[in-house]
Amino acid sequence: MQEAKAKTKYVRISPYKARRSADLIRNMLVEEALLQLKLSNLKGSRLLKKTLDSAIANAQNKFDVKKEKLKIAEVRVDQGPTLKRSKPRNRGGQVPIKKRTSHFTIVLTTTEEK
Repeated sequence: MQEAKAKTKYVRISPYKARRSADLIRNMLVEEALLQLKLSNLKGSRLLKKTLDSAIANAQNKFDVKKEKLKIAEVRVDQGPTLKRSKPRNRGGQVPIKKRTSHFTIVLTTTEEK
């Protein structure tokens, strides 16, 4: 079974929000997943679609397979480094702001024909 991977690192979205989009396409065929991401109104869907397009291109160049025969084997959203900022508050205090980042990984496999 052939596998094609695509990774996107340091994406400026929290992993919690990105995982909501990843759950929409887990274990789907690529055609259905692209449609699902296109019609979804989440920011994570837009960002995951770019990674999925890259994985499709990798599979087509590496193994010369058609898009219709590809299936999503794994969608993973891992936590990246957090940018730490602060916001001034009253009486000289401050409140921390955590700007979280994510790493996306998509693995595609070819579907078995019987």
